Amino acid sequence: MSAVALVRGLVPERAHLVYLRNVLAYKRAWRVIFSGFFEPVFYLFAAGIGLGELVGVLDFGERSVDYATFVAPALLAASAMNGSVADSTFNVFEKLKWTRLYESMLATPISARDIALGEIAWSQTRGLIYGVAFLVVATVFGLVESWAAVLALPAASLVGFAFGGLGMAATTYMRNWQDFDYVNLVTLPLFLFSATFYPLEVYPDWAQQVALVSPLYHGVELIRAATLGIWSPWLVGHAVVLTGVAAIGLTVASRRIQRLLVV
Repeated sequence: MSAVALVRGLVPERAHLVYLRNVLAYKRAWRVIFSGFFEPVFYLFAAGIGLGELVGVLDFGERSVDYATFVAPALLAASAMNGSVADSTFNVFEKLKWTRLYESMLATPISARDIALGEIAWSQTRGLIYGVAFLVVATVFGLVESWAAVLALPAASLVGFAFGGLGMAATTYMRNWQDFDYVNLVTLPLFLFSATFYPLEVYPDWAQQVALVSPLYHGVELIRAATLGIWSPWLVGHAVVLTGVAAIGLTVASRRIQRLLVV
């Protein structure tokens, strides 16, 4: 089953048309999709493999793992975040403020919610593409310890959907291209301090509480559990948090588009 057919079965028909429009638009620009994939890969080689030679084995829970093996699933989650944020911010802003594409869509039976759901579904797909590619790289380098790593893909999809919703909701408040500096101001700390490079237990107490607010942290925990084969009832809570974030982003984005474009 193709990704387009799968999305067609999961989202309403009119939202699927918005999604399909993105698929057709990227057929001639597919190389752009992979632009955000390389940064986490470089981090994997620099921090995971290079620094890993110095750190060696890391105590994580009741077991010990190589540092590169510990970092790899977090970078996979970061790949999913990067893909979704890139598409749900820059590309959505262009359609909203410059080309006015959404105004044309709203002149049809497509609603603001259809636009939000279609765009977030596409940004989630881009994030999932990054996740699949990164998982292949991690597997090739022997950084996956469990057959259950295949479950990292739906987890990465959930990460992408959550950040797609947040990204699109935030974009509706942006006034110009300079506001995109705030995107890096938010995503970089999330990337560095969401138990990405160190276990949460080594953070100060206040930093642990802050990390719990990070959607990326919950994605990291889900994907790390899959690649290491470590299961806990807390994983349900991580999934619920990401689902809630995605729902909030979708709701805010659709209401903002309705308010901005429908007179």
